[in-house]
Amino acid sequence: MIPQTTKILRAGLSLLAVLGTCVLANAGPTNSVPDQAAGHKSQLVGPAEAAKLIDSKKVVILDVRTPAEFAEGHITGATNLDFHAPDFRAKLEKLDKNQPYLVHCAAGGRSGQACKLMNRLEFKTVYDLKGGMQAWEKAGQPVEK
Repeated sequence: MIPQTTKILRAGLSLLAVLGTCVLANAGPTNSVPDQAAGHKSQLVGPAEAAKLIDSKKVVILDVRTPAEFAEGHITGATNLDFHAPDFRAKLEKLDKNQPYLVHCAAGGRSGQACKLMNRLEFKTVYDLKGGMQAWEKAGQPVEK
């Protein structure tokens, strides 16, 4: 009876180890943020509305792609702040929270997470470019290289 119990315990522990590994592997980036924000919410805007915000000089453009992606082409005047960089949050915390920001990445995933973090950090006005640079370029908006 004891050898059978030992086999079952070992199998159970092995299963727990595998499940734990799966959970950790799917945990997402270290900068991921829960959906709940501290009373702030970012606004999703399309390329045309984003262009109007930029033209009116009402926003700081924050490109959260990698430096290599940024170098391939970016919105004129954008500041690059790599979402995957270990110091991303620390750099965000140094920004002026009263300044409106237009945040974008390649397709919208990283910028969505960055906006959630900015909301939690109590940035007053945050716009998220729907579809990111892909949508921006598809809409025929200018890109600086």
